[in-house]
Amino acid sequence: MKRICLFPGTFDPVTLGHVDIIDRAIPLFDKIIVGIGLNTSKAPMFSAEQRLQWISEIYKDEERVEGAVYEGLTVNFCKLIGAHFILRGIRYVSDFEYEKTIADANRTMDKSIETIFLTGEPKYTSVASTIVRDIIRNGGNAEPFLPEVVSKSFQR
Repeated sequence: MKRICLFPGTFDPVTLGHVDIIDRAIPLFDKIIVGIGLNTSKAPMFSAEQRLQWISEIYKDEERVEGAVYEGLTVNFCKLIGAHFILRGIRYVSDFEYEKTIADANRTMDKSIETIFLTGEPKYTSVASTIVRDIIRNGGNAEPFLPEVVSKSFQR
């Protein structure tokens, strides 16, 4: 059985914190699907297509990482792609409390799916997509928080 993992999120935009978690998870899994979840209650700054393109560009040389867009319950998407693991990044204790609640609900819905938590590198703990979007909206320099592929896409 292949170890397929889903790393779900909005990735709006993809940050260095996201890349850190993905890069450190690569040795743990045969395949990581970066799942761009569409949430009807959120109005993203960047299109799902743009976010998917960033993932594809960042990981063009890593065959074990691919992007996908999905709607609905994460556990249902896991079943669709054959993933038995969900990857989540943790920056702070408060992240863990929130993520554990979701992991418990997912486990209740499907006991075959295990959530794996990786703590982010300390240098990325302040990197959050919400903060990065605010910096971009207000004309600030978000480059220190973003992969080069992402920051260059703003300069086109």
